[in-house]
Amino acid sequence: MADTLAESAAGLILAGGRGIRMRQADKGLLVLAGQPLVALVARRLAPQVRSLFISANRNAAFYEQYGKVLPDDPAFDAWSGPLAGVAAGLRAWSGPWLVVAPCDTPFLPPDLAARLIGAAQAQGAPLAVACAGGRRHSVCMALRTALADDLYDYLRAGDRKVDLWQARVGGVEVGFDDACQAGAPRADARRANAPRAFLNINTPEDLTAAEQSMDSQQ
Repeated sequence: MADTLAESAAGLILAGGRGIRMRQADKGLLVLAGQPLVALVARRLAPQVRSLFISANRNAAFYEQYGKVLPDDPAFDAWSGPLAGVAAGLRAWSGPWLVVAPCDTPFLPPDLAARLIGAAQAQGAPLAVACAGGRRHSVCMALRTALADDLYDYLRAGDRKVDLWQARVGGVEVGFDDACQAGAPRADARRANAPRAFLNINTPEDLTAAEQSMDSQQ
């Protein structure tokens, strides 16, 4: 990431959910290739940003190994969804940009922050969202911290839908498939590795598949 972007951005790993499809396990603590998922995500995201935060509502002592832990604001209902974690991150960082990723996406591209922030700046947008493999990865985003009050108002009104809020504030989509199209240089293909870059581990079956994928590439 360019120095100017690195100095302006903090990273936020979302680990505050209930993990319903994982039998209510704390997903950031689940082990892949011998390491907790949160450690794998932190390893990808930390070099791209100046500071790292972890949105977590349990096991705070564990998550403190990877960044400053931010619980959801008690003004919101318990388990209010990913935007509650984003709201805490926006209030915690004094710089202009926050780059967000969930704790269950262990293969994030190494240029996620630079590409998202660069696209938002180029288009004059306050928020940019990653897209790959024909899907919008709504919680992989970069957003201006100036959106903090707007997001708090949205949550206080009882709304929780991520895509709806992103559209309301004028978010733009950023494609990450370009480096994997036919004929792309191998170095670029390794760089983005989409759509695997945004593989989302939601179920025990997903975790098994990710483990097998890593084993096959060794």
